This record gives sequence, structure tokens and C-alpha cells, in this order.
Amino acid sequence: MTIPLDRLERRLGYHFRNQELLLVALTHRSYAGRNNERLEFLGDAILNFVAGEALFQHFPQAREGQLSRLRARLVKGQTLAILARGFELGDYLRLGSGELKSGGFRRESILADALEALIGAIYLDAGMDIVRERVLAWLATELQSLTLVDTNKDPKTRLQEFLQSRGSDLPRYDVVDIQGEPHCRVFYVSCQVALLTEKTQGQGASRRIAEQVAAAAALVALGLENSHE
Repeated sequence: MTIPLDRLERRLGYHFRNQELLLVALTHRSYAGRNNERLEFLGDAILNFVAGEALFQHFPQAREGQLSRLRARLVKGQTLAILARGFELGDYLRLGSGELKSGGFRRESILADALEALIGAIYLDAGMDIVRERVLAWLATELQSLTLVDTNKDPKTRLQEFLQSRGSDLPRYDVVDIQGEPHCRVFYVSCQVALLTEKTQGQGASRRIAEQVAAAAALVALGLENSHE
């Protein structure tokens, strides 16, 4: 490994007592026989439980089917890969030569699997309370953007469809600020809707997430959805 692992630990917000667990979590099956597949299995189970528990608490009126759809959105590979890229996880993965040449360190599935393996590793290293705290911290922005209204569509889509149904102009999103170092930037976005007198705001680890949060705030301001903060 050419990059010190303590940099990754700072980004994750967790320092491993057993560094071997961290190394295994970063090891793809193409690199060695002792790889992260078992940790990925464990991390996937923990992630689904933590996400399910959080949704159960956040949405006390939700039905089982709604909770299942929300959890599927929260823990999907694309979401995990975005988080992994925010941690620059690809720089730390141990991949076989074939995967390196084919750009495996950028592949969504490999990044998502490695993040699940890290969840499993943190659980083994520190227990359930710590891994729950880390997972909820990583997913905080995504959790904030979820609503019970048509859980198959994201807030931007729901807002756009509502405005179109009213014959109103489409919302305008603007990046108003970007803060932080390149590896941990926070985007601040405004959402301007003709039916509202004030712009709504959103922030997140990417422009896409910040826009979703701003759109969700606009839906609340329009009285279409309830705030879950």
C-alpha cells in the first residue's frame, strides 16, 4: 500500500485497533485468497439492519412495504459507491493485476462491496454501537432526503412532476458554495421554485445529493410532504 491507511481512517471517522481487519476489508478476491468477501457478507447484513432500524424510527407511520422500498434505496450499490468515492476508497483497494488494468478501483460494484466489507470489519473491531454510529453518520444526508411519498421516485423527480402538473416553471438549482478539502467536500445548493417566495437549501457530499435535499425541502415548503427532521 503506497498511501498511509491512517488517511483513510480519518475519512471514515474510525481508527482500527486491529489493522489486519482493515487490510482484509480492502482486499479484492482478485488479489489474494484471503479477501473481503466474508466481511462483505457480514457488512451487508449489518447495513440492512442499521438502515432498517433507522427507517423504523424515522417513519413511525410507514407500512412494511414502504419501509422495504426506502431501505432498498438507502443501501443500493449506487449510494454506497458514491460514499466510497467520497472516501477515495479506490485508492486503497488491493486488486489483482487484471482488475487494476481494467480500472476496477473505479467500478461501482467493487467500491460498494468494499464499503460493506469495511462495515463488517468495524463491527468485528469495535462492536455494534460503534458501527451503527458510523453507518448512520455516512448515510445521514441520504436519510434526510427520504420521504414516504412515492418512494420509487426521488425528491427532484417528485418536485418536477408536481410543478409540471400545475403548469409552473421547472425548479432552478444553483451551487452557492463548496467547502472542504477535495476528498471531503460539502456542496451547498439552492432550489428556486416559482410557487415559493423563498429559495430552499440543501447540502451534501455531492451536488446530486445537495440538489435532492433542496428539492425535498421545497416539497415540505409547498405542503406536499412532512418534514422528518
